[in-house]
Amino acid sequence: MNIQGLDYNTTRRRLELPEYGREIKKMVEHALTITDRRERQACAETIVATMQRVAPGQAEGEEARNKYWDHLALLSDFKLDIDYPSSPDEARRLHTKPERVAYAPQDGRACHYGVLLFETFEKLRQMPAGEERDTLARRTAAIMYRCLRDYGLGNADEARVADELAYYTDGVIRLDPETITVAPYAPLKRPAEKKKKRK
Repeated sequence: MNIQGLDYNTTRRRLELPEYGREIKKMVEHALTITDRRERQACAETIVATMQRVAPGQAEGEEARNKYWDHLALLSDFKLDIDYPSSPDEARRLHTKPERVAYAPQDGRACHYGVLLFETFEKLRQMPAGEERDTLARRTAAIMYRCLRDYGLGNADEARVADELAYYTDGVIRLDPETITVAPYAPLKRPAEKKKKRK
């Protein structure tokens, strides 16, 4: 529906810093059109003073004041040619998007085990046979059992844990399901509700 004279925020351009509102943005756009440098500087100082009233900061002092100048640089897309009290490099750093984090690939069928357990599987594959490897294998099996139980994946039993441990260690670790000991399940206790005292 398009009614003449009505203007909705959904049809307008997105604001970089919505806490200051569209009026501050219009003031910044007006400052960009001023050709006289002294007049443009005075306009910028007025805008910063208005920004402090519209969105007062938590802290006082020079650092808080510089924050408003950094925001002015962001609102003007760094095109406002004025004398900033401090370099707007910090604002430029905040304005740039960080690089995308590359996540390590996981086996999607067993994401409930997590990266650390898969690192343990790799360590178990490389360890020499002995008491140390057997102890680590039993502890790993107990953690696997808890993961299966806690994430509600159904049949969290010792046979399944033994099969998956053998699968993820390429057959190096083969445990008897009866030797897998798991602590008894203790559901989380909810805090008791306090009774309201009657006055």
